[in-house]
Amino acid sequence: MNRHDAPCEEPAEHLRFAAHLNEPRQVADLGEAAPVGSVLTDRDQAMARSAVLRHLDRRAGALHLGPASDRWAESMAQATAGDPFLAARLREWPLLRAIALRRSWDRDAPLASSGWLQREAAAASDAEAVELLAEHGRTRRTRTTARARLEHGQPH
Repeated sequence: MNRHDAPCEEPAEHLRFAAHLNEPRQVADLGEAAPVGSVLTDRDQAMARSAVLRHLDRRAGALHLGPASDRWAESMAQATAGDPFLAARLREWPLLRAIALRRSWDRDAPLASSGWLQREAAAASDAEAVELLAEHGRTRRTRTTARARLEHGQPH
């Protein structure tokens, strides 16, 4: 038997990561704060943070245009309070929500935000945000995305 014929066992950290991605999905509606907090106690902090970040972005993406967004964000802010990176990401979702819903937002906020937020906002339909990022986005990728949106997507 050669080594390519032997069954491959999934590494333990891969199994834990998959379980961590699944844990918050197993609870009703907005009750995922406890499972998220539990995931963040994993000894592999990079893996735990990655799993929680995926969860936050997935759920925030699904909720950010609706009324449940604020209540969910508050519960997640408590669950992730010990992690500055996750807390910062959660603070950016309301800005993205304001841009997406074309509500008022501070013109300096996107420019002071992460590259992730800038890329997301550059692809939005709010002309003011897209124009701002086409001109002043932090990276070439952000500026290019925003310019393409202006040329082809025509935000209004």
